[in-house]
Amino acid sequence: MKKLKKVALILVGFLALVAIGIFIFIQTLKPKYSGEVALAKLNNEVEVYYDTYGIPHIYGKSEKDAFRALGYVHAQDRLWQMELLRRIAPGKLSEVFGVDMISTDKFLLSLGIDDASEKTIAEMDKNSETLQLTQAYLDGVNAFIDEGPTPVEFYLTGLDKTHFVIKDVYNTIGYMAFSFAMAHKTDPLLTNIKETLGAAYLADLEIGENPNLTLIHNYPSQKDTLKKTISSLAFSALEKLPVPLFEGSNSWVIAPEKTKNGKVIFANDPHIGFSQPSVWYEAHVSTPSYEKYGYHLAGVPFPLLGHDRSLAYGLTMFENDDIDFYYEEIHSSDANQYTYKGEWKSFETVTKTIKVKDADDIIFSFKKSVHGPILNGIADQISGDKPVAMKWIYTEVENKTLDAFYAIIHAKGLEDFKTALAAIHAPGLNIMYGDAEDNIAWFGTAKLYQMPDSVNTKLILNGSTGQQEPLRFLDFSENPKAINPPWNYVYSANNQADSILGKIYPGYYLPENRAKRIVRLLESKNDWDMVSASKMINDVTSPINPAIAANLIPLVVTSKLSDQQKAALGALEIWDGTANLDSYNSTLYHKWIYFFLKSTFQDELGEEHFNQLVSTHFAKRLIAPMSGKTESVWWDNINTATLETRSDIANTSFLQAYKALEKSLGQNYTKWTWDKVHTIEHPHPIGQVEALRSYFNVGPFPVNGTREVINNMSFNYTEDDVYKVTSGPSTRRIIDFSDLENSISILPTGQSGNIFSPHYQDQAEMFLNGNFRKMMMNKEEIIRLSKNKLTFKQK
Repeated sequence: MKKLKKVALILVGFLALVAIGIFIFIQTLKPKYSGEVALAKLNNEVEVYYDTYGIPHIYGKSEKDAFRALGYVHAQDRLWQMELLRRIAPGKLSEVFGVDMISTDKFLLSLGIDDASEKTIAEMDKNSETLQLTQAYLDGVNAFIDEGPTPVEFYLTGLDKTHFVIKDVYNTIGYMAFSFAMAHKTDPLLTNIKETLGAAYLADLEIGENPNLTLIHNYPSQKDTLKKTISSLAFSALEKLPVPLFEGSNSWVIAPEKTKNGKVIFANDPHIGFSQPSVWYEAHVSTPSYEKYGYHLAGVPFPLLGHDRSLAYGLTMFENDDIDFYYEEIHSSDANQYTYKGEWKSFETVTKTIKVKDADDIIFSFKKSVHGPILNGIADQISGDKPVAMKWIYTEVENKTLDAFYAIIHAKGLEDFKTALAAIHAPGLNIMYGDAEDNIAWFGTAKLYQMPDSVNTKLILNGSTGQQEPLRFLDFSENPKAINPPWNYVYSANNQADSILGKIYPGYYLPENRAKRIVRLLESKNDWDMVSASKMINDVTSPINPAIAANLIPLVVTSKLSDQQKAALGALEIWDGTANLDSYNSTLYHKWIYFFLKSTFQDELGEEHFNQLVSTHFAKRLIAPMSGKTESVWWDNINTATLETRSDIANTSFLQAYKALEKSLGQNYTKWTWDKVHTIEHPHPIGQVEALRSYFNVGPFPVNGTREVINNMSFNYTEDDVYKVTSGPSTRRIIDFSDLENSISILPTGQSGNIFSPHYQDQAEMFLNGNFRKMMMNKEEIIRLSKNKLTFKQK
């Protein structure tokens, strides 16, 4: 017995030592929020005060010193996120995640982002302020890599840390540009529908831009001559990526004439795929010559969203079409030759190597024509033997995007700001602006180009004749914009912009749902303040969904329904479109719409293409017009002998939806509340391992909101009876120039991507509840309330 006790004591002591060792190891992995750090190349000391939520407030005597400190503190909270983002464009994800990412890496490499970054670096002015400030930021990042603790993800994946270089910054920007692009599912799918089913099926989708929808109006206005062009299908080719895609956004800026305190109010909530950590890293940087409270992408020095005491800016996605696909005509006896403008040309062959974790390197080649890479065999959406090339504006013209954002963050007012925007070629952005001088503005910002009138850019074009090529680039002065319009607000919700050169510019615009609600709310009052703006940015009411239900409900034959089904239908009939947690109408509505779409389209498209369709933005634009269309070639089920009508579809799909929910949620429809089916989880790449999910992922939680309301909690329609939110507000921020120092913001989870940081998920509950925290800018207040101070000293 004594021996057993001795063995037990030894075992307990050993386990205690192990526990102590693990505890000590974990402490070494935490970010350092206080104390001193010696940092090379500093000219003067930099002080960093961390507020309650881990936001760094950086005070330096020069911009370069402050940006070096910014790079260090950004890296210690987000190095793993930086690492993943810089690996996307050069096709280096397989090196981390193994063979499952090979096809994704091939696709990404073929886009040419990495090659375009190389070219940009070679041609840029090495002495430019843009490059010098970027390098100062990278110096700070690399100092942390050399001297700071290694994030746990590097241990778990066996990945070594390596220094960041300028090309990594451009590659991250390039990935951002491509994640906006919607064309890869749009053009091939629409072309397939036309070539397989016939032009009538394409025409009946009402894919032309609609002048009766809610448009973002120009001011001063341009002549309104609308041209019907093909509308949008969303891009989702990058679904395997372990990082979020940029989706859509809201923003509005209210002029003093409509605010209670007579100063501009600025609101912005970019919609991006949810992830952990969340996309934006907040930082307040202050020097004698520069101050900005900004939102940074991982590895990018200049904030894409920001404000100071003079002005505020933000963005939404323009959704303009900046990718065109071309069929190439191959020589009958030489597969390496294609014809262009009457001449035979040779394809360029590009060879790339992909390193794969726990496997041999992959060497693959693809061809390029004058239009760009041939995607057959690389992009899953492109099938068949006829070569399809991709022409993308991002890799076609000189890249000055980093210079543009350097100029944006240094702009002193409206004219400086507007001048800076002309250098942004891609991605297309709606840049929103408001300032302390009472100016408000919206700018459609992109390198737009004019195509021949006969060309429909939503179909794959003829690459051989040269007659379907861009005619010219538009000057930035021709882009849509509104500066201090007389209606006293500007906004964007990824909806159609008003005419450009007398035409609606082709794009992948989202439906008018959010835009209509934003305009309705803004028009309704002239005493906006911080409280009412914060309520609006959390709004969950759709003006469109009840109208769609109203189109379908009269078609349902109530004599064939049970009393419970009649009651559920009656409740839906008086629903106002609000999607809060106790709404059972939202649950029934979305299940009905899913089966309505499935009954309408799957018989013609097949299961695979139908699933592609409903995962796109195009389907969001489609629902409202189809619900009101009496006659359509799509109504008939081609697999039956009878001729189905819209009424048949409405009846069948309602009963399918009701029975599916009855099976999963019970017979009492009033218990089918939204909180049971609509959930949000912020996924970390390591959280894909089930045993680690609860440690790295944040959630799941029930969440209010739904697709295409202002609080846009988006999800894909599937056969499942749950709606897992995939994207939504990546931040909510409101700046009131009448009380700038009390402007407010929130992140979806927390500031830090370090699992051991207290700021890993300390904002998650606030975000769910629609609450905010202050964006602090008053130095005295920051110092008084700060719990941690980190000082960078010369090394």
